[in-house]
Amino acid sequence: MGAGLLFLVCAAAVPYSAEARQPYNGLPEIYKKGVNLVRQELTTHSRIQHRYLFLKTVGKLETEGGFGEKYIYHHFLLIPTWCPRGITESYPQRCQRSSYQPLDCVICYKAIADQIEDKPEPHIHCIQGQRLTEEMKKTRLGHYRNTIYHSGAPTLLALTAN
Repeated sequence: MGAGLLFLVCAAAVPYSAEARQPYNGLPEIYKKGVNLVRQELTTHSRIQHRYLFLKTVGKLETEGGFGEKYIYHHFLLIPTWCPRGITESYPQRCQRSSYQPLDCVICYKAIADQIEDKPEPHIHCIQGQRLTEEMKKTRLGHYRNTIYHSGAPTLLALTAN
């Protein structure tokens, strides 16, 4: 009886763990690279002891810039977890969710051929969800608009012939 119950619990856990990876696995490759960049940035800080797993996308903006350029704004949530070092998105079942609230994150960047460009430098902003203010939301969108504006596209439209 106990073995049968254990089998049922394990069988139910397999679809759940596969489902937990689905939001991340469903992202386009360039969006995964942005999420990974944010996660890498968070784990390089010595004061942060959590590992972060992708929870869901809140919003996306994407602007085509010509010549294969894309300007991407990705707003998403990360779950703080306790994981052994070396655990990735492939093994979220080996991580335990911490009691902290999800992080609300935005990354704005320029991409060419599914590679994140260094110039302009990607803008990353993460904060606990309950601390996010309307002013911060406006600032985040402002960084995205500035990235597009500095690409030169608006100035080409402003040229007039004499």
